Amino acid sequence: MSSEIEPADPTPPAPPASQTDGSQPAAPRKTFGGLLFGILNFVTLTARFMALATAAMWLKENLHLLKDRMHRDAEQARRISEMCGQAGVDPYFQGLAIEASQALDRVAEASGELAGAADGMEANARAVGDAHETEYRGIYEVRQASPYAQPKPGFNTVR
Repeated sequence: MSSEIEPADPTPPAPPASQTDGSQPAAPRKTFGGLLFGILNFVTLTARFMALATAAMWLKENLHLLKDRMHRDAEQARRISEMCGQAGVDPYFQGLAIEASQALDRVAEASGELAGAADGMEANARAVGDAHETEYRGIYEVRQASPYAQPKPGFNTVR
């Protein structure tokens, strides 16, 4: 038994046969999984922008419905207060009906403002989706059609 360590081989390993002529290594072949991953990334991001715009539109529409409902309920609360006055109900309870009416009006106004914000969010989501489509659709199509590696977005930008 020897306690000495064998010296490492100083010669580097031989290059693969495809590189012995000085050419670049062969590009990795596209696989179905790689193609599918590329498609899903672009398509998924586009679908997410569309889903965001759709959700914002749905929110906006429901907030408009809420606003209308709160205005109707506020009007009914005012009518109840008037009827209480005509029936000789204690003024404290008339005041409660009026306060409820004012609170419902505030909710209606706030839901209108929120609907405006949701409308802006919908417009912005559509704009981002359109910008994404405009910027990257060509790159996506070229990348899917070509068997060769493509430069990163913005590399070939003309300035």
